[in-house]
Amino acid sequence: MAFCTHYFTADQHFGHSRMLENRPFTSTDEMDRYMIDAHNAVVKDHDVIWILGDFSAHQDSRTAQIFAQLKGRKRLILGNHDLDHSGGVRKGIAALAWDQPPTHYAEVKQDKERVCLHHYAMRTWSASVHGSWHLYGHSHGRLPAYGRSRDVGVDCPDTGFAPMTFLALTARMRDAEVVA
Repeated sequence: MAFCTHYFTADQHFGHSRMLENRPFTSTDEMDRYMIDAHNAVVKDHDVIWILGDFSAHQDSRTAQIFAQLKGRKRLILGNHDLDHSGGVRKGIAALAWDQPPTHYAEVKQDKERVCLHHYAMRTWSASVHGSWHLYGHSHGRLPAYGRSRDVGVDCPDTGFAPMTFLALTARMRDAEVVA
């Protein structure tokens, strides 16, 4: 396989009209189109895209249409909006052609660093006392970074509604570590 880049994002909430209350769009169609275009401007077909929860509020067929338009090998860390009321994965989400089965938690290596992925922010995470990183969503940019932990959601001011690489997401945090 050719070289691939890993990207991270969260909380797209495609089709969720309540998101318009805090996003600069006039309709969910405009919001969806913008996020699809922002995604595809950075992610290539062979890249891995980690979606840290809350992918879509659309009904199943529209969710599948949006999913098909997004580039990359898509992997889902389950968020609260990806689950039904009994805690199972929503049928429309489960039916998508994910690169791996959706899960509640994953760990990856990025730039020789251990990275823990979860939908929810944690105060402590696996190997946090040994320098691991934690990327999460759910809080829509309302929580400040904590140690080596940060929100990667589309609502964060530095993401521009697009996925970002691990190095881009952690650059300012690394600079702060050097200064401290």
